Amino acid sequence: MMLDSQYWNKRYADQTHQWDIGAISKPLQTYFDQLTNLDTDMRILIPGCGSGYEADYLLQKGFKNIVILDFSKTITNQLKQKYHDNKQIKILCGDFFKHEGTYDMVVEQTFFCAIDPALRLHYVLKMTELLAKKGRLVGVLFNRTFAVNPPFGGNKLEYIDLFEPYFTLKTIDECHNSIPQRQGSELFINFIKK
Repeated sequence: MMLDSQYWNKRYADQTHQWDIGAISKPLQTYFDQLTNLDTDMRILIPGCGSGYEADYLLQKGFKNIVILDFSKTITNQLKQKYHDNKQIKILCGDFFKHEGTYDMVVEQTFFCAIDPALRLHYVLKMTELLAKKGRLVGVLFNRTFAVNPPFGGNKLEYIDLFEPYFTLKTIDECHNSIPQRQGSELFINFIKK
């Protein structure tokens, strides 16, 4: 299966992206609520942004320098219409692995699980390129496997082995505030670039 832009365009057009929960995930909402003392000008990237719920919430919290990126023209065109006059957010259609920029924080919400697991080390290395010194990768990873892919799952030990050479793993814990359908199957991560 080719997980290319055509694949994702079709999934969004057919509305068969089953992990869209219709709102920001509770673990990320809780984390963002704790960011009130941070600089609202911090540079934030949300790759594989999908419907952009995390960006919506960050905008509501006053953050002003948000880039959202997705492989699908279908979804990025919808987001460009939604945010057409908002200067605090930039919407890009493109390949994460070719993206260039420097960010203080990257938000992970169902992007990691959407890419082929063979690309996971490449994902980690790309994150280290995109994050500024002491930049953070925060978000949610699945702590389970799936019979049908994508999404692709994994487990805590696998993630520790993958990320620890490049990041200080401040947090990698089971989420206690997941939506009911995901209870016991999500890990919250807060990793700081070494």
